[in-house]
Amino acid sequence: MKPINIISLLALCVMMSCGKSFLDQKPYTSVPIDEAIKTEAEMGAAMNGVYASMRTSTTWGRNLPVFGDLLSDNVYLSSLNSGRYLVQNNYTTTQATAEPTDIWTNIYATVKNANVVINAEIPSSPVSDQLRGEALTIRALAYFELVRWYAKPFAVDPNADGVPVILAFDQNAKLSRKSVSEVYDQVLADLTEAYSLMNGNKNSAVVTKYVARGLQAKVYLYKGDWANARDAALDVVNNSGYSVVTAGNFTAYWKNATPVTAKGETMFEISLDAANNNQTTSLSYMYEQIGYGDLLVTDNLYNLYSATDMRKGLIIAGTRNSEAVWILNKYSNTNSVDKDEVKILRFSEVVLVLAEAYYRLNDEPNALIYLNLLAQRRDPSFAGYASTGAALLEDIITERRKELLGEGDRFNDLQRLNRQIDRGPQYPVAVQTITTDNQKRIQPIPQVERDANPNISQNDGY
Repeated sequence: MKPINIISLLALCVMMSCGKSFLDQKPYTSVPIDEAIKTEAEMGAAMNGVYASMRTSTTWGRNLPVFGDLLSDNVYLSSLNSGRYLVQNNYTTTQATAEPTDIWTNIYATVKNANVVINAEIPSSPVSDQLRGEALTIRALAYFELVRWYAKPFAVDPNADGVPVILAFDQNAKLSRKSVSEVYDQVLADLTEAYSLMNGNKNSAVVTKYVARGLQAKVYLYKGDWANARDAALDVVNNSGYSVVTAGNFTAYWKNATPVTAKGETMFEISLDAANNNQTTSLSYMYEQIGYGDLLVTDNLYNLYSATDMRKGLIIAGTRNSEAVWILNKYSNTNSVDKDEVKILRFSEVVLVLAEAYYRLNDEPNALIYLNLLAQRRDPSFAGYASTGAALLEDIITERRKELLGEGDRFNDLQRLNRQIDRGPQYPVAVQTITTDNQKRIQPIPQVERDANPNISQNDGY
């Protein structure tokens, strides 16, 4: 049987029905993909389909946040486990490993869905502009994830092979990989256009103008474009209306399982509820002991929190397989009717982007202001950082690690910084240290893709 090119097939599905295969995505929230969008209402329904496609456990719903913490030094796999993510815990990924193929395939499915909305021939209006801006933001996020997981970091080699970029339908396309730099250019172009199009304020499960701007700040940070990272983050901090959740509301904030409109902390999240959730394949099921409970917080991370840090209260002591362990309790609604949302962008991260951008621009006073804005909100007893030079950068990176635990950013931070990963004694002996030249730090291009499309090169080590 002739191999199927996933990227070409996804592009083809934009224009025609794909039958009853896994690519036949016709959720109740979207119009059929074999029909052109004719109205703003159909455009809105198609956008709902974009959001629905992000919910899957193969991407943002579980795999991406798990990879970001497990492949780094934040969480490890319990010796008593369900058999999931053993390959990632052991750094033994091969071309045949399921999760990298699932991530690739389903992120490109989200790109396909976003392209339907972006390319809809609907005249400009406040409604259509908002929807097109939402789709552009999601497409940018999708390519940002792909280039971070399947290519070398921008800071290491911007000219390295990135990922194929699909912007419009081409039935016969056999696309090669754009360079890392070219992918970043497309991501930033999408976010710039999205920011200019959107005006509406909705709940935290929907992309808005300042979500695009916040993601743009993050992308600039990963690119090492410090001035633009500062300007984008400062725009969000000064003009978006979002705020860092107070210490007194921190636990309740994480317990809440519904989208919010009050602009308290969460800028964008994947909404999971009684009807639409991942059940036993959810992110929360990997952390909660009433689920699989396989993922546990490392001792070296737990020990970074002060006794009065509110974030430490979300890590609880427990016992597993007769061993004392630390259990992350950010996701505590596994047994509830309404399930935990999955955070994609929080205001606190934008504040930390701003702090790091100021540091990189040799403005240490402002870097300290924004670093302490977060750190003292999380720990009201803390007098604040007063560090300078390299120590200040380490404080910023450490605060990112403590703040974003369980949200999947740690590994990619270590990638962009081109740092060795020191995982510690709770991981298998052979993979307690992951050097910067370890080729398993970059995920393999799916073999099924390469079998069908010889123009797509494979990453080193696979």
